[in-house]
Amino acid sequence: MGHREELLEGAKRCLLAKGFVRTTARDIVKESGTNLASIGYHYGSKDALLATAYVDLIANIGDTFGAFATADTASAPGSLERFQEAWESITRSFVKERPIWMLTFEVITNSDRLPTVREHLAKASDEGRRGLVPLLAGGSEADVDDATLRSLGGFYQVLLNGLSVQWLFDPDSATDAAELTDGLRRVIDGVTRSGS
Repeated sequence: MGHREELLEGAKRCLLAKGFVRTTARDIVKESGTNLASIGYHYGSKDALLATAYVDLIANIGDTFGAFATADTASAPGSLERFQEAWESITRSFVKERPIWMLTFEVITNSDRLPTVREHLAKASDEGRRGLVPLLAGGSEADVDDATLRSLGGFYQVLLNGLSVQWLFDPDSATDAAELTDGLRRVIDGVTRSGS
């Protein structure tokens, strides 16, 4: 493993142990066994390295969301059953990967102090939306056009962000996947009844 990879892995460990704001460049160097100059050479800055490490941590969680979709028992993409299965998978990650999800809120609440990080993560946010669309509606990420990314991907991301707040704040009172699915069913029924 080269310095670039060692820095990335060290930064991930630092993020999980200390969080975003409290991690220093020296912490990363100590954890990775590299040197300070390596951070600038490979990533440009400590914040860029931490942003890359954070995106990698979140992407790894995202990869686990879809495990249910490849099972023989998976429901049809776009169905209410698939919707519930996907959110069951996602809510399990709120418990299993809580430290990583907590990092999300640290980044959000400190975004004004971390403008370069915010820019980096805003770009990564589109990739998150792009991944949610096939997870719930089927297809592949490559087939998600810009309009679908913004509308359907944005809708799913709003649900993800709101649900994660509930689960991280108070898991005992958080909406579960069955309740979320019932809520969507009620919305659909209301729209159908109104003839819209």
